Amino acid sequence: MTITFLIILITCAVSIPAFSKEHLREDLLFWPYMIKGRKQYYRFITNGVLHADAMHLIFNMVSFYSFGIALESYLYKAVFGDMSRGLFAMLYITALIFAVLPDYFTYQNKSFYRSLGASGAVSAVIFAAITIQPKMPIQFFFIPFKIPGYIFGLCFLALSASLAKKGTGNIGHSAHFWGGVYGILFTYVAAKIVAHVDLLQYFIQSF
Repeated sequence: MTITFLIILITCAVSIPAFSKEHLREDLLFWPYMIKGRKQYYRFITNGVLHADAMHLIFNMVSFYSFGIALESYLYKAVFGDMSRGLFAMLYITALIFAVLPDYFTYQNKSFYRSLGASGAVSAVIFAAITIQPKMPIQFFFIPFKIPGYIFGLCFLALSASLAKKGTGNIGHSAHFWGGVYGILFTYVAAKIVAHVDLLQYFIQSF
């Protein structure tokens, strides 16, 4: 079984029951106030196996599957060899934490703020794939044409940063942004240390 599929199974196994079990959702979602006040550090990770509704879950898991399989099966494998699966799992888990750290420091003294979802980690996986193959063609159902990965990435980060600053709706745009940034940094640094590959130089030479 791939790590990608295992993560999807675990996420669905928790998210679906939590749709109708408010106490389960409240116990696991990201709540900076409770993390600080009651030292419930597990919430940094458990929030990633919760989703607001079926559409939220489906969108995140379909996006994760599309990029996760590619990253785990051949992109990371091409760079890291036998260490690829371990680094892939490490990327996803640590991205869950890193993506919400800014919100933790912003809202740790405000009891009203809570969030959930794997969007930060999914963004990390997407951007990790783009970091290795920057010109990979990307097309979502709301984009009628394919665009190079690095162009999509720049537009996505700019949009997420703008929406996070405006505080639009209840969507965790900050987690999208920081998850994407983390996916780039994790993959670049890991490639330099583990595989002695400079992905930035590879990107420059690809033009």
